[in-house]
Amino acid sequence: MTTKGNVYVIDDDAAMRDSLNFLLDSAGFGVTLFDDALAFLEALPGLAFGCVVSDVRMPGLDGIELLKRMKAQQSPFPIVIMTGHGDVPLAVEAMKLGAVDFLEKPFDDDRLTAMIDSAIRQAEPAAKNEAVAQDIAARVASLSPRERQVMEGLIAGLSNKLIAREYDISPRTIEVYRANVMTKMQASSLSELVRLAMRAGMLND
Repeated sequence: MTTKGNVYVIDDDAAMRDSLNFLLDSAGFGVTLFDDALAFLEALPGLAFGCVVSDVRMPGLDGIELLKRMKAQQSPFPIVIMTGHGDVPLAVEAMKLGAVDFLEKPFDDDRLTAMIDSAIRQAEPAAKNEAVAQDIAARVASLSPRERQVMEGLIAGLSNKLIAREYDISPRTIEVYRANVMTKMQASSLSELVRLAMRAGMLND
């Protein structure tokens, strides 16, 4: 069954976790529960993209420290912070650290689900772009030094003959390197290779 997205709930209060699990599951989200922020951070590298819903006051690592650590890791996951009454200064600090929104407990169920839905939809394109950028960077990294030189020649608009002359190797050998570059970069045309090079930052002035 396809879900509306993944939600990671972090709260040290078991009753609150159970309540959120029931609410978000009923609303069509895939829910994973954590009883502390450290356990979430340890699991984070293996988690699929989703929205984090975290309490701000927790023993050990609190919501503010969680935000600081996720910001340091440049995590694309949007974070909604839950606060108790009188925690507005903490909520403002959380927003400054990158939280997409905050909710005061007790909160309206529909408001929370709408907030999570919006956060996932807004952050998903950036998360996908980041994954694509990492994939392209890995393709560039797979090139040998000579293949990298040939790719740089190709995206600079040089012909096989000119690249061959520059590196003092035969045009036939350049053709072999060119084929390798296209295969490793998963490019079906020169224009696609140029687009990939732009995404990889190889054409920046």
